Amino acid sequence: MGTVSRFAPSPTGYLHIGGLRTAIFAWLFAKANKGKVLLRFEDTDQERSKEEFTKSIMESFSWMDIDFDEKPYLQSKAKERHIEVAENLLRDGHAYYCSCTNERLDDLRKEQMKKGLKPKYDRKCRDLNLKPDANHVIRFKNPIEGEVSFKDLVRGQISFSNDELDDLILVRNNGLPTYNLCVVVDDVDMGVTHIIRGEDHINNTPRQLNILTALKESLPQYGHVPMILGEDKKRMSKRHGAVNVIEFKEQGILPEALLNYLVRLGWSLGDRELFSKADLIDNFQKGRINNSPAIFSMEKLLWFNKEYLSSLDFSDLEEKVSKFAKSFSQKSEYSRRVLHLIRTRCSTLIDFQRESHYFFNDVSHFEENLVKEVFTEESKEILSKLLKSLEPLDSWKSEEIQKIINLLKEDLGVGMPQIGKPLRLAIAGTLSSPSIDETVEVLGKEKVISRLEQALDKFS
Repeated sequence: MGTVSRFAPSPTGYLHIGGLRTAIFAWLFAKANKGKVLLRFEDTDQERSKEEFTKSIMESFSWMDIDFDEKPYLQSKAKERHIEVAENLLRDGHAYYCSCTNERLDDLRKEQMKKGLKPKYDRKCRDLNLKPDANHVIRFKNPIEGEVSFKDLVRGQISFSNDELDDLILVRNNGLPTYNLCVVVDDVDMGVTHIIRGEDHINNTPRQLNILTALKESLPQYGHVPMILGEDKKRMSKRHGAVNVIEFKEQGILPEALLNYLVRLGWSLGDRELFSKADLIDNFQKGRINNSPAIFSMEKLLWFNKEYLSSLDFSDLEEKVSKFAKSFSQKSEYSRRVLHLIRTRCSTLIDFQRESHYFFNDVSHFEENLVKEVFTEESKEILSKLLKSLEPLDSWKSEEIQKIINLLKEDLGVGMPQIGKPLRLAIAGTLSSPSIDETVEVLGKEKVISRLEQALDKFS
């Protein structure tokens, strides 16, 4: 039997970064073993499960180019099958009806906690052989003695004493099967052999293994991936930045960069940082998944993204930027020149819009503090002389522009900042731009002369 892994999100919310990384690990594990990876929507919570979340999760995977091998499996469609398995467990003596009320269970829990005990069902109904009743639940008859032991693909050997485990509810008194039953039945029916999931499921694993054993089914292998923490070492939340995966797309992150970063955020192969998707499939088995929580760093993700942007062929970069930043056009030579000039300054696709705004739009706003700092009487005089030197220039090339700037520095006995700062602010509205001579060249003579005149007029 070949390797079959699965990712099983609940469509009660958007796909977040931790869920995406778990899905990627499950996907890579299957592909590295030439197996299949399946997608299952655990949508039994009908009140909270929404179609918009299902669509958003699928959109996230489509953007990330994570493809599953079969159509998504909907857990809610298998309710009758789940109930059938629960009834089989009843028939074979591995489950029983329980009539305990919520009030009794609450009192039991309070009493146990008062005594410092771990709250769990006391098995009152386990051997009463109760008959079906509308108010009864079906509980699993968990083994009382011995232990559940399994070799985790990430953490190594893990053991639980059966005495610590509860006789968990399989079917509620409203007729709805519970999570642990549904998961076990679905994994069996889908032929899942390897389960890569978050570490928050570790406590579910011994319960599910006991149910599988009672059903006399093959036991899958489990691997529990540590959670992702924010830089404050707390669980990822909205305060740490984007949570919904699609937000990263909207921020101008490349899916290849996000994939690479998330895999490296918990998996390593020596000191190597950059891996294509094909590289990851080829090398996934050679590396190792860390068993401690990973720290998410937006700064590190931006580093990965810049590396991927830098590695793109210019035509590919041009296509991506023109779709994301509306000022750019693939048919415009001016756009191409701007793109060449600002390329190394950009870490995201959004940066291309931000870094290029003054190339496509008039400079209409100047920060008051910058104006006071930069447009002094001395600098206005320098700009005026620079304007007079630039106006007759026929060859509008960066080399010629630099010559004029150098001559002006010598004539006035000033340094580059005394010319560069007011010039940048006048033509770009900012003190941050590429090389000033190249910026002047690409903007073109008409724009530069006009903006210098406007700045001198406005701040005289």
